[in-house]
Amino acid sequence: MALALDQLPDDIEQLKRLLLGREELIAKLMAEIARLKRWRFGRSSERTDAALAQLQLLLEGLQLAAPARPPELEAQARIPAEESKASSAAPGHSGGRPRASKRGELPAHLPRESIVHAPSSCACPDCGSQMRTLGEDIAEQLDYVPGYFRVLRHIRPKLACGRCARIVQLPAPARPIERGLPTPALLAQVIVAKYADHSPLYRQQAIFGRAGVALDRTRLADWVGSGSALMNPLVDALGRYVLDAAKVHGDDTPIPVLDPGRGRTKTGRIWVYVRDDRPAGSRAPPAVWYRYSPNRKGEHPGAHLQTFNGILQADGYAGFAPLYDSGRIVEAACMAHLRRKFYDIYQHDRSPIAVEALRRIGLLYAIERDIRGQLPQARRTARQQLAGPLLEALHDWLHETLRTVSVKSALAGAIQYGLVRWTALTRYRDDGRIEIDNNTAERAIRPVVLGRKNYLFAGSDAGGERAANIYSLIGSCLLNDIEPYRYLREVLERIAQHPINRIDELLPWNVAAKVQAPQRLAA
Repeated sequence: MALALDQLPDDIEQLKRLLLGREELIAKLMAEIARLKRWRFGRSSERTDAALAQLQLLLEGLQLAAPARPPELEAQARIPAEESKASSAAPGHSGGRPRASKRGELPAHLPRESIVHAPSSCACPDCGSQMRTLGEDIAEQLDYVPGYFRVLRHIRPKLACGRCARIVQLPAPARPIERGLPTPALLAQVIVAKYADHSPLYRQQAIFGRAGVALDRTRLADWVGSGSALMNPLVDALGRYVLDAAKVHGDDTPIPVLDPGRGRTKTGRIWVYVRDDRPAGSRAPPAVWYRYSPNRKGEHPGAHLQTFNGILQADGYAGFAPLYDSGRIVEAACMAHLRRKFYDIYQHDRSPIAVEALRRIGLLYAIERDIRGQLPQARRTARQQLAGPLLEALHDWLHETLRTVSVKSALAGAIQYGLVRWTALTRYRDDGRIEIDNNTAERAIRPVVLGRKNYLFAGSDAGGERAANIYSLIGSCLLNDIEPYRYLREVLERIAQHPINRIDELLPWNVAAKVQAPQRLAA
């Protein structure tokens, strides 16, 4: 609040202190503005300015959040396995985008591959007589091979015994979506394009349309929802694996969520928990587990980590404090957060104090580069010998420097941030399992940020949960150098009939050998 002229003190020294305080406050606010501008407009930021895309994404979000449709509409949206009979080519139409003559009938121009599901023997199982062909049932599925579409025609001949009238026919093959149109390959493609390639469903609709396949966003949204629900048990198994580790990296990021009743979006959160001990020489497969919550209350990480006992490496979020107070979870802080605060100050005014802080922290990171991949005991020994003296010197320097700067300055805030968290920041020195920073979790957050910049918001809380589930599987694939499309295609082919008590067999590293990309032949 501005002071009136008669409220100003007459004493010159008081005026000087008042003026100095105002200047410090202005400098601090200007530094914060500069930091936010770098975050908003820096090279890692992408600006979105397309009103049409906003409208289309709003429609997509509403479709994802829509309640179940009446049975008669659901029947139109999917092709029943026994009713999608082969037929003659549909008559064409002039101009515009190619479309099927009937809803659910696949375009005649697509290549077709027939798969015959015939009994292994033509002998009647009852009397042993030779059976004759009575007819056949044909059901079609829309398949996707990277680069083009095709139609799979599942032909199931019916064999009849002329002596005892027995009819034999193999059952219809399982589909990822019961009586649904897409094959596992197409469903995997839609999911990976949305959550790994960050291509919203309205863009995929346009891409499919250029190939002559008319698939509206409502149907694509149904497919994504059904595929996510089918893989829920697998995501739960992935979460159990992540929380079974001795150390987990944690972080969170905001995600806009459509709030139709209020006419705008609200802010949900995506939480990430990463198990990755490869820097400490572990051979255990890395994995990432995402969770969604409608807000950032501390009760959510408490619920996510209720079965976890070990080290949580995270930022200084206050919501984690009750977990540390319980005694079953040990706090490990992030040196990169401390470094970033000094870096922001350096970018603003080239402060010599910030330069010195960055130099000292840089020496600590140089030690980490040399011991990366070594076993915990070796890392602990090296850190105590090499990083220990540097950390003690840094601690003393921070204390001394704090007495020389204004308590309201950005430098004082950065120093106090480090001193308050000093025990958690330096815990890595005496435990070779802990990392110097939490960059493992921050890297895992990036795919969510990229997706957020493309489709802008989740359609509902259910859409946020769906995104968290699929991000978990795709992110774990990427951590293990497994191609997500091949993995999801394999899982969707098997999961519907896979025993629930053996669901761990479908975790990415357990099927890696089956989904490796074929080696390219040399020219």
